[in-house]
Amino acid sequence: MSKSDVVIVGAGHGGAQCAIALRQNGFEGTITVIGREPEHPYERPPLSKEYFAREKTFDRLYIRPPTFWAEKEITFKLGTEVTKVDAGARELTLSNGETHGYGKLVWATGGDPRRLSCSGADLAGVHAVRTREDCDTLMAEVDAGTKNVVVIGGGYIGLEAAAVLSKLGLKVTLLEALPRVLARVAGEPLSTFYQNEHRDHGVDLRTGVAVECLEGDGHKVTGVKLADGEVLAAEAVIVGIGIVPAVGPLILAGAAGANGVDVDEYCRTSLPDIYAIGDCAAFACDFAGGTVMRVESVQNANDMGTCVAKAICGDEKPYKAFPWFWSNQYDLKLQTAGINLGFDQTVIRGNPEDRSFSVVYLKEGKVLALDCVNMVKDYVQGRKLVEAGARPDLAALADKDKPLKELL
Repeated sequence: MSKSDVVIVGAGHGGAQCAIALRQNGFEGTITVIGREPEHPYERPPLSKEYFAREKTFDRLYIRPPTFWAEKEITFKLGTEVTKVDAGARELTLSNGETHGYGKLVWATGGDPRRLSCSGADLAGVHAVRTREDCDTLMAEVDAGTKNVVVIGGGYIGLEAAAVLSKLGLKVTLLEALPRVLARVAGEPLSTFYQNEHRDHGVDLRTGVAVECLEGDGHKVTGVKLADGEVLAAEAVIVGIGIVPAVGPLILAGAAGANGVDVDEYCRTSLPDIYAIGDCAAFACDFAGGTVMRVESVQNANDMGTCVAKAICGDEKPYKAFPWFWSNQYDLKLQTAGINLGFDQTVIRGNPEDRSFSVVYLKEGKVLALDCVNMVKDYVQGRKLVEAGARPDLAALADKDKPLKELL
């Protein structure tokens, strides 16, 4: 049986950053990263944007060149995954039948795309947008002549995919079960803006619709049947309805967790010498009033990875990184600072019709978060309002010509 001082399970953003930060902080022990995909760590956000639009080749997505890892003496086991964790023996069982021991374990597996539960969900032509393979398969179908695509899910992944597909000249229908897109993460002004944008770009965007099933010819998807009986023709379907945290082996090993795996302020699970980071880790978020939640972002994965690396190297400090997010659709750059959970008021700076504005979220007068569309200065300065827990004058806050830094 092989063994490493630190084993990182998951070769995404968080796992890669943890390995990098271990070496940056002077860790001299052995490090092994176990990854399900055959690829060395690469950036995920461009998959549904620049990579799918062929604006970036895959080699430009690598977080570090493959040669970097060998130079840093970081070993990879790719194309395999952990099927069992024995926390008492500190051993992992891998899908290829091997066992691998660890001194400390970092669980950075993210999540698996949530699948449709209706009939037809397993037909060919039904895609997620989570991995390089997902995108390559869909791109090949487009190259082969696919023109009619239905996107199920009005979150960021669905909207970004719809934007790229419509720019490629495909007929795109986007379906959202809730009354508006981005309903779980943004206020109504932002939802309305993006709905209008997508419709202006030719996307048939429908909200408040339920999917009954997917129809096919026995092998490949041919249509999406809605609850009202309408059937939408579809040569391909993209499903973007969230993720399921990939924590099964940890939970079976006895780790605490319901929605993901629970970690404390140092990213430690309830099992000895096992940490969890990124999309799969649920923690009490200071920027959401201490609510225990998972934060699905590159920022969170990277910063948690650094936090754990420092702890392993003897510099243990609570995780308190500032949360931020972004999304690129068409020529629109959305930047989000903070988490708007529990907001009771919004203030709009600028005019959405100008395609450059910000939505500020407040709770009892305190700034919680901002969504900034093509408003980089608001994003940079607004972040400081969130960090300071500022309670600015609302009239001044609504004045787009007044710099936010003056409201501190």
